Amino acid sequence: MQDAKGNVKIISTELLSDNWGKLNKVKYEYRLKDGSVQVQEREVYDRGNGAVILLYNKEKQTVVLTRQLRIPTWFNGNTNGLMIEACAGMLDDKHPEERIKIEVEEETGYTLAEVKKIMEVYMSPGSVTEILYFFVAAYSDTMKTGEGGGSEHEQENIEVLEMPFKEAMAMIENGEIKDAKTIMLLQYAVINNLLG
Repeated sequence: MQDAKGNVKIISTELLSDNWGKLNKVKYEYRLKDGSVQVQEREVYDRGNGAVILLYNKEKQTVVLTRQLRIPTWFNGNTNGLMIEACAGMLDDKHPEERIKIEVEEETGYTLAEVKKIMEVYMSPGSVTEILYFFVAAYSDTMKTGEGGGSEHEQENIEVLEMPFKEAMAMIENGEIKDAKTIMLLQYAVINNLLG
């Protein structure tokens, strides 16, 4: 297998946008296995890294998800723009475990003592630098310490959804859940018998 590190040479980086994240046009040389060199150009979007979590309750056989407006999906056929997702957020220079606990409290109103990291994933490696840290955590009604709904200063309008696990799985089949990170976490729960 070829190690790209010594085979990539950046020729130029042009900043195209610096708003919520940074969008750069990168020109680089890539040395192939046969020794020849290709010059390639790609756009690279850096919005930082994030974390996502599936909250599950084994006794009740339920999971906690969220529903919120995701305007990019509206531009690509999601007629109301709403997405059902696992709780997630950007790290904002915090450790992934610390950040996901904060996000859970802000978005769902649950306060978690512990979470379990299960994997790290590049969600769209062809254009986005982001690594997403995946977590799972058991929850109970006693952990509900607030309303949730998201952060006001981030203009979040998040609906908290506690639903039967079987219903969430059926929503993948019928197309109501189309979010990749959420599907991955729900499938992880099946494979690892979290609610079994």
